[in-house]
Amino acid sequence: MSNFEIVREKLDQAVQVLREKKVDLWITLVRETRQVTDPCLDLLLGFDLTWQSALMISRTGERIAIVGRYDADNVERLGGYTTVIGYDRSFREPLLSHLTRLNPRKVALNFSESDPAADGLTHGMFRVLAKMIADQECASRLISAEEVIGALRGRKSPSEVARIQAAIRETQAIFTRIASQIRPDVTEWEIAAWFQDVAAQEGMGLAWEAEYCPAVTAGPDSSIGHAMPGDSVLRRGNLLQVDFGVSKDGFVSDLQRTWYLLDEGETAPPAEVQAGWQAARAALEAGRAMLRPGVRGWEVDQAARESLTQAGYPEYMHAFGHHIGRSAHDGATVLGPRWERYGTSIEGMVEVRNVFAIELGVQVPEYGYIGCEENVIVTAEGAEYLSDPQLDLWCI
Repeated sequence: MSNFEIVREKLDQAVQVLREKKVDLWITLVRETRQVTDPCLDLLLGFDLTWQSALMISRTGERIAIVGRYDADNVERLGGYTTVIGYDRSFREPLLSHLTRLNPRKVALNFSESDPAADGLTHGMFRVLAKMIADQECASRLISAEEVIGALRGRKSPSEVARIQAAIRETQAIFTRIASQIRPDVTEWEIAAWFQDVAAQEGMGLAWEAEYCPAVTAGPDSSIGHAMPGDSVLRRGNLLQVDFGVSKDGFVSDLQRTWYLLDEGETAPPAEVQAGWQAARAALEAGRAMLRPGVRGWEVDQAARESLTQAGYPEYMHAFGHHIGRSAHDGATVLGPRWERYGTSIEGMVEVRNVFAIELGVQVPEYGYIGCEENVIVTAEGAEYLSDPQLDLWCI
């Protein structure tokens, strides 16, 4: 399926979401999108616009694109909009004309306090709109499009899932290929370069910024999390954790894998390393078992977090899971704790066809960090792996 076909698929889906949420009209306002891009543009268009533009989707099924004259032909070729209007001097007149005709009771705009993927409307463009519609009845009917965007972005279509799966397969193949190169006395930078070189050779992009994709944690003194690879040298008796994903055909993966480099005379990892691995895997499975349609994001995190702390390990200082799709953090419901920084995102409800990266880890003193991260899809029965899960600690 082409990129245009996927966008048309999402536009059809958007109409259904508006009807379900009882929202009459959703407007995405943008300008010079190479400089300031609304995250929803990938869902609704798939390419850049130059002048001030309004993408209007109505629960009636109408999809109206008001764009600059020189963008209009591109939007027509997409084939997803029922009306395409190219303007020269201002988009005010066609915008007000359609607002008057549609007379929406609820108009959703892209602002959100909790979901960055639903917060693409700039303050400047909001002020432009507010001045234009000041005398319109709909001026008092503006709401956040957060629920609409969350549902549209979170409910992955079969073609979206297929592209995510393709990215996952490529990532797993790179992990397998790199495993044969892992040896003592290499630095984190060298390991990271191996991953990036293979991805480039295969014609793929990285799932997030190159500065820390992959993130590499070698041994007990290395930084964890989103840290850039450093000069730490991998030694025997160390844990090695790698967090990596690729971008393929517009969709990404996000996986972690962990190795232990056997020390001289060892035939298996030390007991404390094995215990840490087992606790991390058990906690990941506890969270996955809770991940099913109808539960709230914080409930999934709580199940995983309690499993880990009850095993005697400190809680992880991040969310248990996040959507993946067009980006590694794809917006909508976060599987996280009730901490202020997550706002209301953790109150969102898990739905069928949500695709999540689920992750947590354990620091083992004197050995390093164990990271577990897998990609799963939510079905009517629960969460199924899209990745081939790492069930055992890999030894070198």
